[in-house]
Amino acid sequence: MSVNSRMTSIARRINMSFWFKQVWGTICLDIVIVALIGGAFFKWRVDQIPETREVEQVEFQTGETYEELILIMEDSHGEIYHYPMYQFLDYVLLPLYALLAIQGLDLIGALFGTGEIRRKLKPLNDLAIKAEKLSSLPLDSSKFESLEQAIESISPNSPDAKISTGDKDLASIEVALNNLIYRMRESQKQQARFVSDASHELRTPIAVIQGYVNMLDRWGKEDESILEESIEALKHESDHMKELVEQLLFLARGENGKNTLHYSTFDLNEVIHEVWEESLMIDEEHRYEFVNDKGSVIDEDGSIVNPPAMMRGDVAMIKQSVRIFVQNAAKYSVKGATISFRVKAQGNRVCYVVQDEGIGMQGEDVVHIFEPFYRSDKARNGNTGGSGLGLSIAKWIIDAHEGKIEVLSSPDIGTRFTVWLGADISEK
Repeated sequence: MSVNSRMTSIARRINMSFWFKQVWGTICLDIVIVALIGGAFFKWRVDQIPETREVEQVEFQTGETYEELILIMEDSHGEIYHYPMYQFLDYVLLPLYALLAIQGLDLIGALFGTGEIRRKLKPLNDLAIKAEKLSSLPLDSSKFESLEQAIESISPNSPDAKISTGDKDLASIEVALNNLIYRMRESQKQQARFVSDASHELRTPIAVIQGYVNMLDRWGKEDESILEESIEALKHESDHMKELVEQLLFLARGENGKNTLHYSTFDLNEVIHEVWEESLMIDEEHRYEFVNDKGSVIDEDGSIVNPPAMMRGDVAMIKQSVRIFVQNAAKYSVKGATISFRVKAQGNRVCYVVQDEGIGMQGEDVVHIFEPFYRSDKARNGNTGGSGLGLSIAKWIIDAHEGKIEVLSSPDIGTRFTVWLGADISEK
């Protein structure tokens, strides 16, 4: 067997082991969610039986469609209750479909990870090729056979499993292989954490929707105020869940290389100026300033006075990243606080700056803010809402443009995001 074929075989086995473990975890999570939903429906209906009576018998009546699924209960006085389940299912199917779609995308992406493993393990392949050459020399081939046996016998599910042959001549190869296995385990942990966080974020709107559905069923038919409140809450939570799913799909497509950038040459000043004007119109609770390159504040009716800051990139994506930083600044700033924009050019690079006078962050929080779903304790306590994915999306956009983000923040003083972008306007 050739070195490349052996490497592919090992990479495929490792990838499939991680994948099956992830499938099992996903199935267990779905079973728990379905059990919780079924338990909630059953308890809800049991609570509607008078307290002086007990449930004596429970059965389900089925039919050709789920609309014919009926929960039938008989109490201690012989009274029978019929509860159609399709009305309840209609409210939970959409969130469940959204969760299944996210899980499916994640599992499909993980299934085809063999090629990604090979690309990341090129150093390992080079070592294998060297080992193949060494094996052709008049040396003891049992050394390499023992190494191959050690690789094939290692359990990918064991957190502390390492390759060890006890042969000092193979020590350097063992170190390289063990470092590779460690990085693969860390990557798998990140994927599992992402799925767990996504599931947690989806459970919250599902629970709110379920609560308002229960309230509608109990009092909404007779109380118009409860009906209006519930409809408004259901609309809000549905919009929030739609935004969350779209952001998750954006990040998933980005990880799989499916997001396409449409390049053009443009002046960064014009993009920042447009976002500044938008902010003035839609947010009257904060002051927005556009500061020119010399430090002077541009009036609301003024035109751009900065020298051109030409760059090549995707205009829509760059504008989206600016909006994310602005929304983040407004979210964590009190009413009347100032949020400023600035565009600068330095050498062959350009940058934009978004600065606020908000609550700021501690140093230990700054290093995590671009992780999906991360919020500092202070931000969580502020009940600011949001999905926790905006800054992750902004970082993906900047990374896709080979840019760099600098963050300067201090508690109770504010935060400044400086985004450096390449100014090469040659064709890509």
